[in-house]
Amino acid sequence: MSDDEAKQRYQNIVVMRHGDRIDNFDPSWAINAERKWDPPLIEAGKTRAFNTGRKLRENLGFPIHRIFASPFLRCLQTAAGVLSGLCSDYGDPTRIDVTNLKVSIEYGLCEMLNTTAIRPPMAPEDRNFTFNILECEAIFPGGTVDHTVKPVYQKLPTWEETVAAARDRYVDVIKALADRYPSENLLLVTHAEGVGVSVSAFAKEDLTVYEVEYCAYSELQRFISFDKDNTCTANNLEVVLDQVVKTGISYYSASKLPSEP
Repeated sequence: MSDDEAKQRYQNIVVMRHGDRIDNFDPSWAINAERKWDPPLIEAGKTRAFNTGRKLRENLGFPIHRIFASPFLRCLQTAAGVLSGLCSDYGDPTRIDVTNLKVSIEYGLCEMLNTTAIRPPMAPEDRNFTFNILECEAIFPGGTVDHTVKPVYQKLPTWEETVAAARDRYVDVIKALADRYPSENLLLVTHAEGVGVSVSAFAKEDLTVYEVEYCAYSELQRFISFDKDNTCTANNLEVVLDQVVKTGISYYSASKLPSEP
């Protein structure tokens, strides 16, 4: 078996945090913002997303076939930037070839809908978090949205979901998307808690993630095989721990000192 054939037997899932959000750099932004709970990226965040896309293309060692993003604006903008970085022409960054890459919005990747993640003054008064999907999809480059894909989660969680419930949701959606596309490598753009869960829930040891930097990402991997009837058999997903620290994720375990980038 060649190396290329062997690589095809592994499915890879990259789980990434969004880029730099404006309200963490300009506190006055929220004063007149209509959607205080849904801040955009600052320009440096958009640049970080694009550069991270190029970094992925150069360093991952495998292609990304699909991108799934939380409907929050900062994640949509991050996904669009990473997509452009993955597909851009090095000679002309404005030229991108998206022929082999599709993107979709996934409610299950959304922010934790509770006061742990969204401060009460920022949440809508009626606690009704709404997204115009057509406007969300318009953020992505033309021709990249796969309209045949149905989200794993058809709606957002209710306000004040518990942290434990949110963590279970992240695990569930990661597994569900991996199982839905077993022969494809996926990029999931989500929030810090989702990235932390992608490390702690898929590690062989008991880990606690205590910091996830902007555009930091984890890599999950599993062995898959297909029989002659094209039936898929897959192992459990496992996080590639020697990679996460390099991307800006810090964690500790009961038996070791904290690990930092």
